[in-house]
Amino acid sequence: MAEPSGMDAFAHLGSEVRAALSDQGFSTPTEPQREAIPPLAAGKNALVLAPTGTGKTETAMLPVFDALVEARNSPGDPPREGISALYITPLRALNRDMMDRLEWWGERLGVEVAVRHGDTTQYERSKQADDPPDVLITTPESLQAILTGSKMRVALESVAHVVIDEVHELAAAKRGAQLTVGLERLRRVAGPFQRVGLSATVGDPEEVGRFLVGTGKRDPDRPGDRSFETVEVAAGTRTDVRVLDPAITDADTRLAGELAVDEATASHVRTIRGIVADKESTLIFVNTRQTAEALGSRFKTLAENERDSGTDPDEVTEIELHHGSLSKDVRIDVEDRFKSGDLDGLVCTSSMELGIDVGRVDHVVQYGSPREVARLLQRVGRAGHRRDLVSEGTVVTQGGDDTLEAMAIARRAGDELVEPANIHHGSLDTVANQIVGIVMDEGEVHAREAYRTVTNAYPFDDLSEPEFQEVVRELDGNRLLWLDEETDTLEKSGGTWQYFYANLSMIPDESTYEVYDMSSRRQIGTLDEQFVVNFAGPGETFVQRGEMWRITEIDEEEERVNVTPIPDPTGEVPSWVGREIPVPKPVAEEVGKIRGEAAAALDAGSTPEAVAADLTERYPTDAETAADALSAVVDHVEAGHPVPTDDRIVIEGSARTVAVNAAFGHEVNETLARLLAALVGQRAGSSVGMDVDPYRIEFEVPHDVDPGTFREVLETTDPDRLAAYLELAVKKSDALKFTLAQVAAKFGAVKRYKEGRGRFGGDRLLAALEDTPVYDEALREVFHADLAVPETAELLEAVRDGSLAVEVARERTALGTAGRSAGTEFLVPDNADADVIDTVRERIRDDRVICFCLHCTDWRHTTKVRRVRDQPECPECGSTRIAALNPWDDETVAAVRAAEKDDEQERRTERAHRAASLVQTHGKRAVIALAARGVGPHNAARIINKLREDEDEFYRDVLRQEREYARTQSFWD
Repeated sequence: MAEPSGMDAFAHLGSEVRAALSDQGFSTPTEPQREAIPPLAAGKNALVLAPTGTGKTETAMLPVFDALVEARNSPGDPPREGISALYITPLRALNRDMMDRLEWWGERLGVEVAVRHGDTTQYERSKQADDPPDVLITTPESLQAILTGSKMRVALESVAHVVIDEVHELAAAKRGAQLTVGLERLRRVAGPFQRVGLSATVGDPEEVGRFLVGTGKRDPDRPGDRSFETVEVAAGTRTDVRVLDPAITDADTRLAGELAVDEATASHVRTIRGIVADKESTLIFVNTRQTAEALGSRFKTLAENERDSGTDPDEVTEIELHHGSLSKDVRIDVEDRFKSGDLDGLVCTSSMELGIDVGRVDHVVQYGSPREVARLLQRVGRAGHRRDLVSEGTVVTQGGDDTLEAMAIARRAGDELVEPANIHHGSLDTVANQIVGIVMDEGEVHAREAYRTVTNAYPFDDLSEPEFQEVVRELDGNRLLWLDEETDTLEKSGGTWQYFYANLSMIPDESTYEVYDMSSRRQIGTLDEQFVVNFAGPGETFVQRGEMWRITEIDEEEERVNVTPIPDPTGEVPSWVGREIPVPKPVAEEVGKIRGEAAAALDAGSTPEAVAADLTERYPTDAETAADALSAVVDHVEAGHPVPTDDRIVIEGSARTVAVNAAFGHEVNETLARLLAALVGQRAGSSVGMDVDPYRIEFEVPHDVDPGTFREVLETTDPDRLAAYLELAVKKSDALKFTLAQVAAKFGAVKRYKEGRGRFGGDRLLAALEDTPVYDEALREVFHADLAVPETAELLEAVRDGSLAVEVARERTALGTAGRSAGTEFLVPDNADADVIDTVRERIRDDRVICFCLHCTDWRHTTKVRRVRDQPECPECGSTRIAALNPWDDETVAAVRAAEKDDEQERRTERAHRAASLVQTHGKRAVIALAARGVGPHNAARIINKLREDEDEFYRDVLRQEREYARTQSFWD
């Protein structure tokens, strides 16, 4: 299609919309508007791909508004009474932004715009049902709900346009697969409608376009509304990304002490803060919420130190925090402050990838490798666009694999080598959910009609009739619908309504605890259930919103954690639910290729400096960063080891550890790891532990297993049997049991198997569901989410034909032991708790203790620990047999003095004598240990008798025991 210029694209719109454009100051269309408005104005389906902030929303909605205005003004046509257009986004926060952006257009053009999501009040919902808006902004889940309402179904009969924002986000998720069937259900109500998908970038536009419009291959008349056009504005050519691993300076040594981090991390913090200070507004993306919290707390510490030192408030670099587990009010507050210029920077996670409006962004920092090309383009694409500038970004890396990976991703981003969407094809729990949805829509429906509706959606176009029938029978057995086998009719049952409204979302149900600041009575965020169960307890400390909090109480019934703020800058970072972003195979292979080329150049006599300089010609980085990234490769080559590359696997080991160096990415390495662990474990007759990253797999093996065993298994495994081996390996895994429980809930099967049986464990659930579609789907999902079976089979075939070499190193190597930085541990080193230890030391010294003489039993004295002598003795009789007791432990004193004792008094007396023995032998150190919370004589003896280098270690052990007591107190009580 020839590119229109100037106002030509706007010429496709009517006079009212063009007048509104003039009022808004739109004189020249943006590039996506020039390309996309003509086909959209003609009513065609389209997938519009363009960087964030280039006017994609207006690109899609201006033709929609124009069509609504034209329909209203058409003489003789009856006015449309229902909803004419749906604008669907994956986030409620995006709904809020879209409402802000579209409301002006609606008011100017006389078009009513409303928003509908889970937080919409019942009053607003009733109002929308009685008087539907022209345009409804909603989420995939809310569409599920409104399709079943009697009044809303009538309103939906008028839908002529559906716009799906951030379509790439939905394409890779089950909620997106659910949405595709929801759109087919909508089509049964409204007839064919225009479909428009918006995204910054996707790797395979053709497949995402099919995801958007469906196939319709089972429509009886095969209408021609399934075609689409792709309008793509290249993102890679509009980005300028540099990869930087900062050198450590003298200033970083001082900063490391100030922040209680190592010098390398101090250099990262300094560099990022310097970039923020040089720019007007910077987004700092990180890959996990743990990193966001830890990094945010360091920035807050520096800002507070500046304020305390008298720095002009306008000169303080203000950086705040934004991620999905902060409360809605907190998120909105920081968004507004960033947009208004009160904040210089925002540390954020993927929550900021999806176009939430925070105003103009000058620059984007990515901390650590972004892991994927699509993620880098999505994030850096947020910068510079409002002035039609190239989007600028800096990736601050941590050396080694992290830097090489970032370099490969930055190069691939420039060449638009984006990863394909990982669409959930044939997810059976989604099929089950949507069959119930169709029955809810229509009361009763013929099974063939339901099958046709589901399979017209692209993710399910290959679903076979027998598979569909098995799902229906499972739903019938679980009483979620009735199947009339004589007529093949599906009807509502007593459980249909309750199930459907409890399962509007395909996102797995996982409990979250609300976190409340008891000093202000304000919610500050949430913690996931796994964190609360595994870590949280009264007295524990953690970081959230970049600040330190101490847990005072956990209310299990209300799922609430009450906390108080503390000034301590260290502590545990919340262990959020969420898997690591997987590094794709092509990215990891490019890292392997870089290693191989560097090794070949070094072997040919080139210097490390020359090799690094050569890299800067091909990758967007500097020579110092490249040299640091290659240091492990240089050491590896100098030691004479074979280098693991994109066409060589190197296996090494020592003692009970074997490492398989394989540069093939997370999913292939996970697949290899499960295969090798299962087959080697079978040979050894013992379990094999494993740990996976994109470049190596570490195994913990029995003493008689060596690297040669792994090489033999790799060279002899039949690629055609890979899937069968993996199913056997996965069958015993916690991952399958966890997934099976979630899938079973979506099938309504858990309740059926729990009835009358109490708690129903993973093993019993697995046995009960093994020959059902529930098990099939759980297995498919584990394979889909974590494994890469076809790619790994190709790899095994390459080993067999010799195109992929497998070699054994004689010892552990530089590359084999390098590994990537583990999560956020680099932000909280082991010795970063000096302030915590000082606090514990001072607290215990100020605690009160009863000193009680067991020799004469007359002397009893309550005092602070700090006032107890190094070797306590009784002032009455001179004995050193002094028990140190808690200040409220008068019952033990009474028990010791009692002439006749019951069992409880005997236990108390024995406990007092053990405490006195400790004090007599170890003096005041025993008094300190016994004064700690929940320690007791037995644990105090263990703490005292441990060999240590310094006193801080003694207090660390005291603190660990206090935490253990806090965690288990309710059990013992």
